[in-house]
Amino acid sequence: PELLGAIAVAAYSYMALVPLIQPPIMRALTSEKERKIRMVQLRTVSKREKILFPVVLLLLVALLLPDAAPLLGMFCFGNLMRESGVVERLSDTVQNGLINIVTI
Repeated sequence: PELLGAIAVAAYSYMALVPLIQPPIMRALTSEKERKIRMVQLRTVSKREKILFPVVLLLLVALLLPDAAPLLGMFCFGNLMRESGVVERLSDTVQNGLINIVTI
């Protein structure tokens, strides 16, 4: 619990740096031919699966890693809000305005 703040800052910092870190690593580890491969989606994911995934994931994490449950729970909650479509305005606010305020 006392490390949750530091871990959250490290996680958000890493996520913010992914667009800067990932491209050079991808270029170094793959050939140009591999990068040009077009991948098609095998099947469409149903709305039911999109809603059940965060719920099942959070239950498994809470059972196996209870200390990580609050952090992952917020990710699952945001995903659930977006996919359910019930709280569209709240989901839009969380994705745009609120995340900018919290980040600052």
